[in-house]
Amino acid sequence: MLSFLGDLEDYFGPLRVFHSLTFRTIGSAVCAALIGFLIGPWLIARLRRLKFGQHYDDDRTGDLAHRFDKKNTPTMGGLLIFAAVFGSSFLWAAPNIWVCVALFVYTALTAVGFRDDYLKVVHKSRNGISSREKIFWQTLITIIALAALLWHPVSTMKIRELWVPFVKHPIIGSLPILALFVLVYLWLVGFSNAINLTDGLDGLAIGCTISVALVYGILAYAAGNIILSDYLLISYVPGTGELTVVCGALVGAGLAFLWYNSYPAEVFMGDTGSLALGGLIGMIAFMVQQPLMLVIVGGVFVWEAVSVIIQVGYFKFTKRQSATGEGKRFFLMAPIHHHYQKQGWPETKVVLRFWVLSLICALAGLGTLKIR
Repeated sequence: MLSFLGDLEDYFGPLRVFHSLTFRTIGSAVCAALIGFLIGPWLIARLRRLKFGQHYDDDRTGDLAHRFDKKNTPTMGGLLIFAAVFGSSFLWAAPNIWVCVALFVYTALTAVGFRDDYLKVVHKSRNGISSREKIFWQTLITIIALAALLWHPVSTMKIRELWVPFVKHPIIGSLPILALFVLVYLWLVGFSNAINLTDGLDGLAIGCTISVALVYGILAYAAGNIILSDYLLISYVPGTGELTVVCGALVGAGLAFLWYNSYPAEVFMGDTGSLALGGLIGMIAFMVQQPLMLVIVGGVFVWEAVSVIIQVGYFKFTKRQSATGEGKRFFLMAPIHHHYQKQGWPETKVVLRFWVLSLICALAGLGTLKIR
């Protein structure tokens, strides 16, 4: 919205700064942080008054929920992130197909996550919305987002290219629509679940999300710049530079949320945050033609999800093989961050070390740009 002020430079020269993508990205990050800091105290107090506290299953978490005293901490903090990201992106990003689709996916998944949290904390439903309903909404959101991208002349051909790290040209120039849908759906759902699994310790998920958002802000800037994309041998996708502004807003909102979510947390993001953040990042990864790099950059999220898959698979396998019908656990507890807690690591040490790993993964992902 503010980008249109640049068109008035003939009347007041300094307004040309609003044409600068760098300026608007910085403005977006600062604005999102300010929104988060301003509404944070009010939102947390409101959630506490409504008694929207985190629900824990004591049979599953054992003594950890008691040890870290999280039962009365309000959830739905993803509303803070959403307000900051959407509000700042609306102000600072120039509207185009890429920005509109990204914000649509983010808004729709925030609504789904909010409904899930609402059922858990208000109606005391252990599982929230049913798996069937969640799959329905995620499928519908994916279909609408892809339909918009395939219909719009700017994005219709570029979105069907499939690029992979270490290769300087698309391995598939035009993906079949069904295959494209399956891949986008798996990324949206997979990373939504991965961030949800990571969101088990104060500050862990949002800290790792910030590093991923920083990397994809850089990738969006490069993909939207014809000179940089040619130098780095990556796909040039006109207009995706505006996603840098959205990523900047996500970084600013993430920092504001981390202020309240750091140990001891005053609020949790809940599914309202994790479901939407995973979908937003997954969608941006596809739009800037770097979906598989997300496996590297979001390595912490991937490892958290894989640890759960290993735990469940190993338990079921040993249960079938056991004469007594009892299964064994590969980790002391999954997701993997709880395994280290069970080993006696303080929560803050686990979080800080996972942040370090997330930063290493982010740098490794950026390093692939020069190995092609």
